[in-house]
Amino acid sequence: MARPRQFDEDAVLCSVRDQFWDAGYAATSLQDLMRVSGLGKGSLYAAFGDKHQLFLRVLRRYVAALDHAVRGAVDSAPRAVDALRSFVLMPVGDPTGRAARRGCLLANSTTELASADPVVAAEARRAYEGITAALTEGVRRAQVEGDLSASVDPVGVARALLAAQQGLTFMGRAGMDVETLAATADSLATQLLPAAVDPRDGMDPPRGPGEPVAPASGVARPAATPPGGASPPAAS
Repeated sequence: MARPRQFDEDAVLCSVRDQFWDAGYAATSLQDLMRVSGLGKGSLYAAFGDKHQLFLRVLRRYVAALDHAVRGAVDSAPRAVDALRSFVLMPVGDPTGRAARRGCLLANSTTELASADPVVAAEARRAYEGITAALTEGVRRAQVEGDLSASVDPVGVARALLAAQQGLTFMGRAGMDVETLAATADSLATQLLPAAVDPRDGMDPPRGPGEPVAPASGVARPAATPPGGASPPAAS
């Protein structure tokens, strides 16, 4: 009969996650993992396998939590477009800029490892596909709710939102100041999530008998001339 583990597995995995998150995979040594976990080499290997196996365990837990958070935010938001906007602005949620400089474990790991580690590359693709699917449902709901144009491609917009958010994460990680990052995030969200156009926009209001046709929307209307032909007073 196997002996029960004498440690809190969730606490150990959270500590190990933070070590990999802050230092990266290559810079994290076995001694680092032993220190943050409080476990000896034998216990660590017996419970989680080698460094690579432990890293994958942590990364998959992180991805599952991220996917759950994105789906939950989209599903619970009173209006889906607000959840989509919040997703783009996620990298600038901390006004101190610390979270932006820390980056995202998924993005950091993908940048560091995906080109040389096919397992990490596959995990990253799976993660991004899942997030894209959640955002796609959000875009479709925003279209139904009238907040996004029905003509936009939901999958295309979802991918653009993810690319924008990951780009902001990378720029934050690279040290862009949080004020500039926040302004950039707001600009991206505004451009990627344009309000739906009301088909009535640009239509002229009903006219009374004999009333002249109003100029098209966007064309300046001349100031009305008061009785007697005098020019209207200048605006104060």
